[in-house]
Amino acid sequence: MFGKRTNDPSSVASPAPKPVGAPKAGAGSSTPTATQSALRPTTTPKATSAPPKPAPEPEKQRSHSEEYYDVKTTVFNALIDTIDLTQLSKLDAVAAREEIRDIVSEIIQLKNVVMSIAEQEELLEDICNDVLGYGPLEPLLARDDIADIMVNGAATTFIEVNGKVQKTGVRFADNTQLMNICQRIVSQVGRRVDESSPICDARLPDGSRVNVIAPPLAIDGPALTIRKFKKDKLKLEQLVKFGSITPEAKTILEIIGRVRCNILISGGTGSGKTTLLNCLTGSIDLDERIITCEDSAELQLQQPHVVRLETRPPNLEGEGEITMRALVKNCLRMRPERIIVGEVRGPEAFDLLQAMNTGHDGSMGTLHSNSPREAISRLESMIMMGGFALPVTTIREMIVGSVDIIVQASRLRDGSRKITHITEVMGMEGEVVTLQNLIVYEITGEDANGKLIGRHRSTGISRPAFWERASYYGETDRLAEALAASEVYDEHGNPVGDANG
Repeated sequence: MFGKRTNDPSSVASPAPKPVGAPKAGAGSSTPTATQSALRPTTTPKATSAPPKPAPEPEKQRSHSEEYYDVKTTVFNALIDTIDLTQLSKLDAVAAREEIRDIVSEIIQLKNVVMSIAEQEELLEDICNDVLGYGPLEPLLARDDIADIMVNGAATTFIEVNGKVQKTGVRFADNTQLMNICQRIVSQVGRRVDESSPICDARLPDGSRVNVIAPPLAIDGPALTIRKFKKDKLKLEQLVKFGSITPEAKTILEIIGRVRCNILISGGTGSGKTTLLNCLTGSIDLDERIITCEDSAELQLQQPHVVRLETRPPNLEGEGEITMRALVKNCLRMRPERIIVGEVRGPEAFDLLQAMNTGHDGSMGTLHSNSPREAISRLESMIMMGGFALPVTTIREMIVGSVDIIVQASRLRDGSRKITHITEVMGMEGEVVTLQNLIVYEITGEDANGKLIGRHRSTGISRPAFWERASYYGETDRLAEALAASEVYDEHGNPVGDANG
């Protein structure tokens, strides 16, 4: 990953690289002055430019003095000149980290660096992160309470915690180091980001979504955005615990997922669409063959029979691109029982609707919109983007014949995420698509801390349109109980409800 440093005539001679864990000849015997002359700021390997950079603790952000960064730069350069990166690459992560810590400890002693035990331990961890991981990002990636990491150039990093954005003390040495880390991330999934291709979507090994936009498009340095996924796979039960939905509505979603309704999850940016899609797939029976199509593979399905497909961007010559539409069309030939599209954002909407309407019941996808009604309009627009010369009425009839349920997810102004609608697509009245809400979330007030108070309630529909499908799977009793338990009554004992979408 890092490559081998070229030898510099000013460096201390090293006849042959020593095994990892022992400094090269000369590194341990030279005086501090001689060693300092060997610590040249020459061209660094592509993933590691000499980086002074703070790493925040998971518990709190810690700032350092400039002296700390100067020492770190010097020690880091000495480490790169000392270790044999070829040998290091043969070790597993734990062993490599221990070797690096041992060498850095020796360098600190040789250079007579005066540091407290806590500072030295933090320096060791920082340098290990620089060499083996993602540098200053590592402590942020380790925190499970962070939803988003937003790096706006080398000097500014924000995070989102509990729905609120806050600034951190994290910074990079310079934009070159930040760009190297971005390159390291995207190269792991066979992609690139540079001046000729300055926009890139990628993912981390845990499925977290990554977007990079580099200069010259990003004026103040590379902008890196990471949408983190929790280490533990979320389930609908946990959404109940978080207050995103009630136990009764959870039961309704479980039934909808199991009885193979075709589902669209609608919501704005950061509303939790992909998380909800992951949770809904937990209701799929274990013996079903599922094929997923995504721009960046993020879904974490728990079934044993899953085929994951991912789009491919064009190469440097502008060739070789594989679009989402090509994936969806191809997966129809792979005998899927369910097709799951990570995000519907273009002409692939037409192919997904065709799949839903031709025997692939239980297919799912997400799209950006602010309400179930708007989701229908978005679908129409995306089909027209594909150049299909179809009348609007025909497109709407296709949507009505394909989509059974729209689940709306929203992020409220207090930062909380809620499932605000579970809506059925009923049919057509003239040229208008009719919708029927089963469950809605309504805000009833606000507490002293600014947190919104609300409730999920049934709209009074006791026999939804997918009742026969639920009967086929033996789920009518559970469905009736969940709908009845979701009823809300006014002070006169009358049910509160409005089923119109």
